[in-house]
Amino acid sequence: MKVLFIGDIVGAVGRNALKQMLPKLKAKYSPHMVIVNGENAAGGRGINSSIVKEFFDSGVHGITMGNHTWDQKEIFDFIDSEDRLIRPANFPKGTPGRGCTVIKNKDGELALINLQGRTFLPPLDCPFQKADDILNEWKKKYKYILVDFHAEATSEKLAMGWHLDGRVSAVVGTHTHVQTHDERILPQGTAYITDVGMVGPRDGILGMERQSVLQKFRTGLPVRFVVDEGKWHFHAVFIELDASGLAKKMETIRIYEEDVLFD
Repeated sequence: MKVLFIGDIVGAVGRNALKQMLPKLKAKYSPHMVIVNGENAAGGRGINSSIVKEFFDSGVHGITMGNHTWDQKEIFDFIDSEDRLIRPANFPKGTPGRGCTVIKNKDGELALINLQGRTFLPPLDCPFQKADDILNEWKKKYKYILVDFHAEATSEKLAMGWHLDGRVSAVVGTHTHVQTHDERILPQGTAYITDVGMVGPRDGILGMERQSVLQKFRTGLPVRFVVDEGKWHFHAVFIELDASGLAKKMETIRIYEEDVLFD
């Protein structure tokens, strides 16, 4: 199975980049599954129903979320009914939505798990224990399992990679918006990267307008962040899995808008 996982899509700039690049990436990699992290898709904070539809209409098969899951109030109107959209599984019991799902299409099925870290983020249930709980039920049912670990600390992400090595197909990190250069296949066959990166404004700070972020750092005062405009950059990973469900290839993707213009 071939999986294309696209990093945190930020605002309208990120969504436009996805529209422009997804057909090209499909032509190049022929992925069986396309998964995106969409927790910053609506103005940098959360997601709404029209964007969910836009993603699926463009050829995305599954959407993961993170700490901004609840930032758009309308998500409560559809998160329980849309089983291709998942939020972190380690939210407390009774939280709307689902933390894992199985994405199916003509090419097969991919079990998808979303988890959120606890270091430097709001406290949730233990993501390691939650991963174990899900895998205790799923491991014998599904061959291909991908985990989006939405976390701040690199150490916590690395720990999750080693914790799940050999038990899932891939552990991909999201949230920090900067693609790391540590992609690898761990000894027991799990593809791993600390952070996939983001899709959105290149010259902002993590996708946000940089002057407001600078003001926050310089003064410590409350500042309203808004998504930056301008040219985009695009980050993703392509993972190829063998018949056993483990990884045999992992490739990072990094594209700048100006490169596409002169392609």
